[in-house]
Amino acid sequence: MRQDQGLDVLVQQHIGVLSAKTLSALLLDDLEACCCKIFGKTADEEPVLLAELKIIADSLYYDMFDQRIDFTVIGDIVNIQYVPLTYKVQGDKYFFYGRCSTILRVCGVDLYLNNSYTENLGDTVRQSFSISVKKLLKGLS
Repeated sequence: MRQDQGLDVLVQQHIGVLSAKTLSALLLDDLEACCCKIFGKTADEEPVLLAELKIIADSLYYDMFDQRIDFTVIGDIVNIQYVPLTYKVQGDKYFFYGRCSTILRVCGVDLYLNNSYTENLGDTVRQSFSISVKKLLKGLS
């Protein structure tokens, strides 16, 4: 399952009550240059980078009604020798990671790599993410 890390570091400088609006502003600043790395594993369980995706700058936004941050990343497949198994989205302080697959409805996977992940070397991958600010805020309480 998806794991969130670094949120405590991100909010440690904030004084006072932390609202969804404040947390979203902190996250938007932190994620403005984020990247997503997709990994496979060797037979020895060593991680191997398969693709590195950079954020599309104008895709990062906060939906106040749903209290979530949405963004899209894009990049090229750099290695096709291994199957995509894990991913990590890294901001400046905050990051999240989990298991992924190119096969729809795989048990225990929290990210389905959409049809843009072709598993062909050099092809461009496009992936969208959502972060529930409401859920993160609840986890900080």
